[in-house]
Amino acid sequence: MSGADVSTGSAGSRRAGRLEELLNLRLPVIQGPFGGGLSTVALAAAVSEAGGLGSYGAHIMTPDAITELVGRLRAATARPFAVNLWVPQEGERFSFQATELAPHAERLIPYAYELGLPARHDGGDTVSHPSFDDQVDALLASAPPVISFVMGVPPVRVVEEARRRGIVLFGTATTVDEAVALEAAGVDVVVASGSDAGGHRGAFLRPVAESLVGTFSLVPQVVDAVSVPVVAAGGIADARGVAAALALGADAVQVGTGFLATAESGAPAVHKEALHSPEARTTVLTRLYSGRPARGIPNRFVREMAAYEGGGTAVPAPEPPDAAAPDGSGGPGPPGPRRALGGPGGTAHPPGADGRGVPGQADGQGERLGHSGPPRVPWAPRAHRTEPFDGPPGRWVMVGMRTDTARRRRTPMPTTTPHDPAPRDPAPHGSLTPPPPTGML
Repeated sequence: MSGADVSTGSAGSRRAGRLEELLNLRLPVIQGPFGGGLSTVALAAAVSEAGGLGSYGAHIMTPDAITELVGRLRAATARPFAVNLWVPQEGERFSFQATELAPHAERLIPYAYELGLPARHDGGDTVSHPSFDDQVDALLASAPPVISFVMGVPPVRVVEEARRRGIVLFGTATTVDEAVALEAAGVDVVVASGSDAGGHRGAFLRPVAESLVGTFSLVPQVVDAVSVPVVAAGGIADARGVAAALALGADAVQVGTGFLATAESGAPAVHKEALHSPEARTTVLTRLYSGRPARGIPNRFVREMAAYEGGGTAVPAPEPPDAAAPDGSGGPGPPGPRRALGGPGGTAHPPGADGRGVPGQADGQGERLGHSGPPRVPWAPRAHRTEPFDGPPGRWVMVGMRTDTARRRRTPMPTTTPHDPAPRDPAPHGSLTPPPPTGML
């Protein structure tokens, strides 16, 4: 994408200039914000330095951590950047007694045994998510150039304070009605997120099932319905997608999965590899990871827990395991540690404050659970079970519908190791460095 002329064409050049002028961007390209430890300062800074708008998902961070994050982003780039928060939904709870969550945690214990992880189930603690009001107050006080929201309309007081501080506000819409509501609330930019988009769905006026409009159907309708700049998001992975979005009247594009596969992203190597695998051609909407619907590659965990999905607890949380090959093959290539449980998953995630008191979870398409006693694991080196990393516990592949495009363009594979949020050889700002290609692509 770095070599593409994304500002050509009458529609593109006419509209793209509005957002570029608003944020002093050189390119109408925005990096999608990732939650659950997938965002990194290195990625956001590299995108911003390259002339786009880097983003960081902060929805599970404490207020103090958000304040520190904005400082780190400012130190890493002098260019504009965005920090993203989730708007709470009506009736959503953010504090639970562990005893309330015990039945859900119980179902996950076999996965913890299989990976040799502690199965925490003490039942006495309160599990809480940071308050949105406290998060947004910390973010406003830190005054990043851009604050973006998903899942709803930001409160009036937030819009007013952002305007007073000169902060640009982005709001995410999955339907035309949501876009109109966001503009009426005072946001400066509307992100039109089509059903092609990976990760969490942002619907807030109607159920997700009634808000699944494809990106290239949604964008022109939103462009006609609002007067503020419109960013096209969902299934855009190369210059062809950028050109199509600009031709439909969008001012810019937001790319998620494409940036998730770069060396600078916080996704472990097995996640990035899954993005380039044939399994990425199939995606599923599920509530199993966080309580809110999200699109990802279907894996063993999704299939085995499908019967419980209707009773999930709606708590914002990090997104745990990565994708697995439906047939259990783990994709091409020789056997390795990551295939101990069938790959391309096979990665365990450490237990932590994920909003549900859930222990680390395993993925992969290996031996099914159900026999008595701790499940048998043929072999799984410790490095592929649980390692510390710089970010909240729990990660999950977020994938759009156009990952095959990146594969056709021979996007190289990453050089990062599992659970290593930064590349071993960081790229200079402005140069998103993909790792060397492999025979898999």
